[in-house]
Amino acid sequence: MLSFRLCPGVCQGIEVHQTPSSFIRKPGDNVQLVCTHGKTDYRVMLWYQQSPGDTAMTLIGYLNIKNPNMEEDYKKHFKLAGDLSGTTAKNGSLIIQQTGAEHSAFVVCSGSYPAYFGEGTRLTVLEYNVTAPTVKILPPSSKECKKKKKTLVCVASGFYPDHVSVFWQIDGVDVTDGVATDNNAVRKNESYSITSRLRVLAEDWRSPDRTFTCTVTFFNGTGYEPHSDSVHGTAGNVLLHTDMIVCAKSSGSSVMTSQAGKLSYAVFLAKSSLYALFITALVWKLKVCPTSSPACTMYLCHVCWFLLIQTVICVVILILIS
Repeated sequence: MLSFRLCPGVCQGIEVHQTPSSFIRKPGDNVQLVCTHGKTDYRVMLWYQQSPGDTAMTLIGYLNIKNPNMEEDYKKHFKLAGDLSGTTAKNGSLIIQQTGAEHSAFVVCSGSYPAYFGEGTRLTVLEYNVTAPTVKILPPSSKECKKKKKTLVCVASGFYPDHVSVFWQIDGVDVTDGVATDNNAVRKNESYSITSRLRVLAEDWRSPDRTFTCTVTFFNGTGYEPHSDSVHGTAGNVLLHTDMIVCAKSSGSSVMTSQAGKLSYAVFLAKSSLYALFITALVWKLKVCPTSSPACTMYLCHVCWFLLIQTVICVVILILIS
């Protein structure tokens, strides 16, 4: 079993360099990746591939002095070249012929066995046209009105391929505290999107002289393009007033909802009581009270008025406590 030491670039004095760091090619193109290191007594150079969405690395093959050894699945399109003999710095190449979309991957070389990795190459074989991102900063949500920190959200969308990195600046100075960026861009149809969040103190956001900038660096196949968006802090008194209104609306909305519920319940009880009163009085009159008795009729009226007043009192109490 091969053992791995994830130590890119320089590890224990072993310098492993790999070029280029990013590669974008059209289908059918040939690609050559170069790996070098200065450990003159290392005679083996290994190459690995990590496919998109996969956490494991797969061995492509290795060069032993001058002899290439390819894994079966890679023999058709992949070739190894180089000479690791002698006492000079070691240099080897991985050549991919007639590339296709299935060859898009992170490719990394190793200087020896056990493996000391280079920094790797991000290879994309294009399926669609190269498209730069659109960058937009979204201001803090009104739901954060009572919080001591505010969250700015940077959304980069509509780009292809996904060779991007994101960084934030406040007043032109790079910041890393409070920054959280998606680990990977998300693909939807023919393009990608990625989001990054910046948490800042409420007083910083309420300073109109503050400038918050999100920059997305996009590799277009030949170079790196910066795409940015900036927003300014909002004046403290204006934002504070807005926050108070939003919070008050939110709180008032909850209170009104609660009151409406209690009132509906009170009306329901009142209607139920009146209905029960009517049925009770009707049954009592039919069974007990002679229809021609004025005293009986008067008594029944008194009972009805008493129960009605009690129902009204219950409704008023429910409204007051709500």
